[in-house]
Amino acid sequence: MEANFIPAVQLIRSWLPGMQARGFGRIVNITSAMVKSPHYMMGLSTSARTALTAICKAISQDVAKDNVTINNLLPERIDTPRQEFMLQRLIAKESISREEARLRNVQSIAARRYGTPQEFGAACAFLCSQQASFISGQNLQLDGGSYDGLV
Repeated sequence: MEANFIPAVQLIRSWLPGMQARGFGRIVNITSAMVKSPHYMMGLSTSARTALTAICKAISQDVAKDNVTINNLLPERIDTPRQEFMLQRLIAKESISREEARLRNVQSIAARRYGTPQEFGAACAFLCSQQASFISGQNLQLDGGSYDGLV
């Protein structure tokens, strides 16, 4: 809660009045795909991120009339240093090569590749744009089509 919930809520609450007064604002939280598909090993982190997702949904309904949107990006398997960290854990656990570990991970993604930071940035930029002014309180899954659910 100290890292993934409270600071974000405090920041949102401090900026919202100015955004509402201007009649424009965009808030995009970067949470995690685990908000919709939790795993035991990430339970505490996921719980805090889920709490952030819930409070932002509630806030988004109150500020939409002021042209302020609040949305969440739910990334999974974006090619960042975090993925390298996870590869190193898999390599150590399974005693396999980096190439084998990366292949295993990529095969678990519907798109059969990692997402790029540029794709992530483009999704965030869109949610911040005027064109996305009717999108609020939503969770955008960035996972190469891997999420099994409908909603």
